[in-house]
Amino acid sequence: MNDALPVLNLPETPLELARVEGVLKVQCLVRKKKIILTPEEWVRQHFIYFLYKKLGYPLSLMKVEKQILVNNLKKRFDIVTYNASGEMKVLIECKSARIDLDASVFDQAARYNLSLKVPYLVITNGMKHYCAEVNLESKAISHLNNIPAYKEVKC
Repeated sequence: MNDALPVLNLPETPLELARVEGVLKVQCLVRKKKIILTPEEWVRQHFIYFLYKKLGYPLSLMKVEKQILVNNLKKRFDIVTYNASGEMKVLIECKSARIDLDASVFDQAARYNLSLKVPYLVITNGMKHYCAEVNLESKAISHLNNIPAYKEVKC
């Protein structure tokens, strides 16, 4: 492992790392291909594993780094989970462990959610994780103490 990659506040994750033409890459658990290992990707892969192993989210019902339109601008979300019916349920915005999770990070996820309309928003830097439930009708946001397990959001 690279010494520059921090130990995160997430379960130990068996990541497949490889140096390809001098560039450190990681095998993405969802995309099934090697991705350049940036500090944000380090957090993203650990969080994917956490969702899968600890909270029961199927890897097959996750999308990673997909393009969306937000106010006519092309953006990319980090992770979205789906239920078996194909409905988006959780939007996760990942940041490097060095980035503080402030209001601007939550605002970014909330802006993405204007297009996606998912009931749960999560922000993480691998050290801290915050989750909010969004009432899609009233737009009210409730902060949660825990990230819900798949069985709690699959309906």
